[in-house]
Amino acid sequence: MVVSVRSLGLSGISGYEVSAECFLSGGLPAFDVVGLPDAAVREARERVRAAVKNCGAKFPVSRITVNLAPADRKKAGTLYDLPILVGLLAAAGELPPPPQDAAFLGELSLTGALRSVAGVLPMALAAERAGIRQLFVPADNAAEATLAGGLTVYGVPDVTALAAHLRGERPMAPAPAWTPSHSQSGLPDFQDVMGQENVKRALEIAAAGGHNILLIGSPGAGKSMLAKRLPSILPDMGREEALEASEVWSVAGLADPRSPLLARRPFRSPHHTVSASALTGGGPAMRPGEISLAHNGVLFLDELPEFRRDALEVLRQPLEDGEVTISRAGGTLRLPARFQLVCAMNPCRCGWRGHPERRCTCSGREVSKYVEKISGPLLDRIDLHVTVPSVEYEAMRRRETPESSAAVKARADAARALQLRRFAGTGVTCNAQMPSAMVGTYCGLDAAGEKLMRAAFDRMGLTARSHDRVLRVARTIADLEGEAEIGASHLAEAVQYRNTDILRG
Repeated sequence: MVVSVRSLGLSGISGYEVSAECFLSGGLPAFDVVGLPDAAVREARERVRAAVKNCGAKFPVSRITVNLAPADRKKAGTLYDLPILVGLLAAAGELPPPPQDAAFLGELSLTGALRSVAGVLPMALAAERAGIRQLFVPADNAAEATLAGGLTVYGVPDVTALAAHLRGERPMAPAPAWTPSHSQSGLPDFQDVMGQENVKRALEIAAAGGHNILLIGSPGAGKSMLAKRLPSILPDMGREEALEASEVWSVAGLADPRSPLLARRPFRSPHHTVSASALTGGGPAMRPGEISLAHNGVLFLDELPEFRRDALEVLRQPLEDGEVTISRAGGTLRLPARFQLVCAMNPCRCGWRGHPERRCTCSGREVSKYVEKISGPLLDRIDLHVTVPSVEYEAMRRRETPESSAAVKARADAARALQLRRFAGTGVTCNAQMPSAMVGTYCGLDAAGEKLMRAAFDRMGLTARSHDRVLRVARTIADLEGEAEIGASHLAEAVQYRNTDILRG
């Protein structure tokens, strides 16, 4: 007898349907799993055998063949333990055949309890698209699975409870749809930062328009402190953005069972020893990298020149396209990577170039060698280049309280709301994502603006890319002021953020 049990699999961050076909036949006892399984899937034989015996069921003494279809796609992970067990017991007559609109996934312990697995959210979304109406998952994954909607999700604690449910003896209650709690932990606030009003202004522009930003300054000026406060002023994610980011985190195994939907934009800050593969993703399991984990959020690279050159160069294509394509021996994978790049660096190796006390000991050649680690094409993709001056003593001792993140965020939210209305139905959510065709439509200049832009283009040697990026920043500055048209003052402020003189040896 052949029993087919519906399940699901993962390809990158996309789910797809898998059928576990279980066949019992005569011959010497054996247990084979076919369908391109990896080592973890093959080891399911021993976990299923122990779970069946420890739950009081009778393990069939016959030749057992399990085929995971489609058989031409690699199957990885421990999530096929549960569908294999259900199919095996149904084929042996220990359980009734499972409903045709039901799917199962989960890892088994040797006692029959279910353990959580990674990637449940994208698999639940795939199940809903495939017409599956009942989804049986480990209890720890139930809240995450309910985010897909359109499914009756059952959180299974162990095999005994599942068997009683399928036999109609003790039906399990469906998992309630997860709803976010109103209590959210606080983020570092701009009120903690004394002085640096020009840098705060640049970060406000970056938050309002989703622009990339580079902070350049001496040690102790507050570059990292300011960058880590950017999430406190970023506009909140919509549900679609939150689902996209949560899918990536789910596949990476970082989803919180108590709060599976990301409430805040991701903030990733990898160490400068990170490899190119760790940034882009890949590896034997083809997992998302740091740039995908920062999808719809922020990727913060502190001490930018200390990163390996090849690691920095892999950022160029994702910064333009909003996705990364990974080609490895295990296959080709496309992952989302629409992130906001925030970088911080010293102006030279000793860090004190440009300091008022003239403490720098680096020669011109040493300064050039230090900043040459950052390529021109990468710098060209960063919208705002901001000098972070050393904090003055008077600013540190002043008594008035700096502006809070909540006040800054209110302005950024208002500007982002304008952009969402402007780009409604286009798939673009902020000014930084505008394609070149939209730049011509929404970033028109008056006569004074045209004259200023031409002078800046010739004097600063702007490229076509940097020309468009200046206009996008000017559009954001106008949005922050509630202006329908870009004025000369908006453009002038945007142009001064392209000043990279401090990086020119």
